[in-house]
Amino acid sequence: MNPLRRRGVMIALAVLALFTLGVPASAASRPDRPKPTIVLVHGAWADASSWSDVTGRLQRLGYTVLAAPNPLRGLSGDAAYLSAFLAQRTSGPVVLVGHSYGGAVVTNAAGTDPDVKALVYVNAFAPDEGETVLGLQGGGDPSALFDVVAYPGAPAGDVDLYIKPAVFPQAFAGDLPAATAARLAAEQRPIALSALQEPSGPPAWKKLPSWYLVGTKDGILPPSLQLTMANRAHSHVTEVAASHLSMLSRPQAVVDVIIAAAKSVR
Repeated sequence: MNPLRRRGVMIALAVLALFTLGVPASAASRPDRPKPTIVLVHGAWADASSWSDVTGRLQRLGYTVLAAPNPLRGLSGDAAYLSAFLAQRTSGPVVLVGHSYGGAVVTNAAGTDPDVKALVYVNAFAPDEGETVLGLQGGGDPSALFDVVAYPGAPAGDVDLYIKPAVFPQAFAGDLPAATAARLAAEQRPIALSALQEPSGPPAWKKLPSWYLVGTKDGILPPSLQLTMANRAHSHVTEVAASHLSMLSRPQAVVDVIIAAAKSVR
């Protein structure tokens, strides 16, 4: 090999070595870490299908999504069920998302699971220790809002609560078509009164980062209360002109907040 050509080869090798050594190991030899699993927790008077639009959009972006069932029988029991669900159905980092009463369940379940890396509250309760959902909600005449049904084997004084069909559209679904609101009212799952009266445990939001979507047209969970809970949790707050069922009326806005949380743990 003539000297000029040898010199060119040596320069090329030196440049290659420089670039190889100069690129951090995380970029040169390690692929991107997998996206966290998104676990969605529905609230009262709903079921996992309430997340359908959000689930599909996240899946199309490559996320693994699980919409967990929420028993709606009692706060500590519901949180224990969610903890078992997480332990048996997920692996790796998790972003835990709660809507409405589901936010209280998330708050109680996440604190003991090291894989939960971020919380997202969607028009949700984020109680502090000792608070109850009914206590946060304030007073009012429950008979004006709820139909009451006794259920077999209930603890003394406990009943199932249903939102009155005439109240449901304005309280829950003010920005959805009337036919959709009527269907949701007919299909609602009840929650046990005791679940709304049970004091919350130590809140996970005191040690995990959180994001909060405030529905500014919420007819049942006042936006001012949502902001109060979000601010004391030091959440990243997004305000959206949406009813209580923002995941149905504004699914992309909900997805955007979840993605922001997910990117923080990648």
